[in-house]
Amino acid sequence: MKKKIQLLAILTAISLLLSACGGDSNENEAAASKEPLVVSGKNWTEQYILSEVLAVYIEENTDYEVDLQDGLGEVAILTPALENAEIDMYVEYTGTGLEAVLKEQAEPGESSESILERVRNGYEEDYQATWLEPLGFENNYTLAYSEGAEFEAETYSEIAAISKDLSFGAPHAFYEREGDGYDAFSEAYGLEFSETASFDPNVMYQALKRGDVDVIPAFTTDGRIQRDNIQTTTDDLGFFPKYDAAIVIRQEVLENYPELEEALNGLAGKISEEDMQQMNARVDIDGEQAEVVAREFLAGKGLINE
Repeated sequence: MKKKIQLLAILTAISLLLSACGGDSNENEAAASKEPLVVSGKNWTEQYILSEVLAVYIEENTDYEVDLQDGLGEVAILTPALENAEIDMYVEYTGTGLEAVLKEQAEPGESSESILERVRNGYEEDYQATWLEPLGFENNYTLAYSEGAEFEAETYSEIAAISKDLSFGAPHAFYEREGDGYDAFSEAYGLEFSETASFDPNVMYQALKRGDVDVIPAFTTDGRIQRDNIQTTTDDLGFFPKYDAAIVIRQEVLENYPELEEALNGLAGKISEEDMQQMNARVDIDGEQAEVVAREFLAGKGLINE
């Protein structure tokens, strides 16, 4: 009887040892068994790059798989897709979340921190999603015109003063947005352009270069501003809020994928405005693939292994 008890104790100890040794393996198997994370984004260059950044970073730094559904559409498509669990995450801009989605107005000069807190609270309450820490850059609007234009301006107000003699071209979504879109913007500055045109975001810059339009709402992180010597102006009335880029993600996903939030916040503060400009230029001007640009950026920052 004594020998049987000793044998049982030995077998129990071995079982516990094997269980402990296999702990990490079991956790890895559990992670691998989860559904792929659906990463999405908008349908313009910067967003294609950022979708690839998220996808590559997650697959290289976690055991989770990714289903990349990039270029899904603008905020009017992505927000319900997030709410309905059709996608799990994408990169959004705080000012867009505040004014275009939550229908709230930013205060003049409101800080990045204040706007982030407001969108985080609003999305958690209304959409069961949250905002992670900002990626490090802001992508705002700037009224821009070509180097060879027959006019000069340094501020939006100076553009407004001559807008009756100018044509304007912008992305489709800019005309549809409430709060920070064309109607509210025009009213704030008294803009009265002679003509307006609607373009795909990437085509908009080509239209300016060809002289099809005189003014566009360029994105401050667009690489073509520097490469094509596009002239920019200042939002002197402070109409546009801060547009800090950050990952928006469903809260249920963070609950079901426990290592994900810490991993994704490893991207916080890692992408500067200059970084984003350079990546955009490599795709838009040099014709490189967004995935290649994203992977090389991450490797160059030491965020993935080369």
